[in-house]
Amino acid sequence: MRGLAAAAMALGLVAASPAAQAQEIPVDIELVLAVDVSGSVDEREYALQMIGIAEALRLPEVGELIASHDSGVALTLVHWSGGHINRQVVPWRLLRDRSDALSFAAEVEKVRRSNWANQTALGHAIQFCVKLIDGNVFAGRLRRIDLSGDGRNNSGIAPAVARDAALARRITVNGLPILDGDPGLGDYFTAFVAGGEDAFVITAETYQDFAKAFRSKLLRELSPKMARRGSRQVGSRQ
Repeated sequence: MRGLAAAAMALGLVAASPAAQAQEIPVDIELVLAVDVSGSVDEREYALQMIGIAEALRLPEVGELIASHDSGVALTLVHWSGGHINRQVVPWRLLRDRSDALSFAAEVEKVRRSNWANQTALGHAIQFCVKLIDGNVFAGRLRRIDLSGDGRNNSGIAPAVARDAALARRITVNGLPILDGDPGLGDYFTAFVAGGEDAFVITAETYQDFAKAFRSKLLRELSPKMARRGSRQVGSRQ
């Protein structure tokens, strides 16, 4: 019986105890930044993504938005590519002010590119991010995944299936497609990737435009009022 109980806990079949749940840290937002590092992304394009994220986090207005959340913002960074090759490259950090945002930006700039695959597995990336949100020590009033990428799913679970499972967990998925020769990728992300309350998609024409698009996206994700002004239910099958 003891062995069965241990196996059940390993598989996540046993609910957390009241004591464990009481230890969760309340935050206003849990946000996963998920970045494409698959084979279609070269070293220059990878660097443009990391620099764009770091620059956005250093903006004074981003620091002000973070500080406006009484319970703070929990943030982490993920590299994703094909199959189950996903990696959390910056652990969860609790950000309460601009100083915390600057520290996170410094960590982003130091991150080396993860192992990658040629395939593009958007669905697996969403699943990985959901597990990170469900398995951390935070309890967010809002739970969001910020998924950027330059291609359509060609490996593993369909992104719409993973997206709908995220919605069932009260997790919103936002998209930042980098069109880079695929003008229909924005519509694809809207239909099959993004979904949930206040979900939205912001496109970047090329990797050179990533920083600007990410900046707009981060400001909106950190500002519930801004999100509600332009809100609509995207990609939901509920």
